[in-house]
Amino acid sequence: MFVTPAFAQTAAAAPGGTSGLLVQILPLALIFVVFWFLIIRPQSKRMKEHKAKIDAVKRNDQVVTGGGLVGKVTKVEDAFVEVELAPNVKVRAVKSTLSEVIDPASAKPAND
Repeated sequence: MFVTPAFAQTAAAAPGGTSGLLVQILPLALIFVVFWFLIIRPQSKRMKEHKAKIDAVKRNDQVVTGGGLVGKVTKVEDAFVEVELAPNVKVRAVKSTLSEVIDPASAKPAND
């Protein structure tokens, strides 16, 4: 007599316990797979290519630093590179801060 209808409804067992769990987890797994193929995988591929480029930098390569400075590499060490920005103006930069290595074959001369 004193039992409310809401309390009486919660006492019943949920039908299909394992299939209900599968229905709840499947959309989350599908979202993770979509994120993996659209975001995580391409980004990690780009990072690997960038790291390979930076590791392969050599003397006389033209590089762009993280600050936007463009110069020619004059000396390569383990963690540092020496970049010549102008005649007799050389700076040392951390290799990992290089943002791009410009391919001399694809670089076009400036038209005056």
